[in-house]
Amino acid sequence: MASLNRRLPRLRYERACVEAFVGDLPPHVITSDEIEARLAPMYERLGLPAGRLELMSGIRERRAYDPGVLPGQISAQTVRRALEVTGIDAAEIGAIIHGSVCRDQLEPATAAGVHHAAGLPADALVLDVSNACLGVLTGW
Repeated sequence: MASLNRRLPRLRYERACVEAFVGDLPPHVITSDEIEARLAPMYERLGLPAGRLELMSGIRERRAYDPGVLPGQISAQTVRRALEVTGIDAAEIGAIIHGSVCRDQLEPATAAGVHHAAGLPADALVLDVSNACLGVLTGW
């Protein structure tokens, strides 16, 4: 184990830490059963049994926001909640990394809109990280 520890890179950040995790759960639940009910005519034509969507995917339900709600709106709301929970003043934020699968639009970066809507300082670094389904992990 000691040899493994010598090969791991050392973090050089002295003023960075995670103060809190916050998130937002969309209000509308859409079950696999509901989707299959809408697909019933096709299932019947193809002779497919009901229940296969959940069986094959393991997904019982999905969640969605109201039509027209942009990802950046939820991100900004989450940033404001994180600041509130931690008691950190927005003026102290030096960077925002927006890691996501979804964007509000191609350009400008969604992070720029989140930065503005969350009231972060004008000199805070703004970075969008989009890496398919790994955007959040890559941003981390």
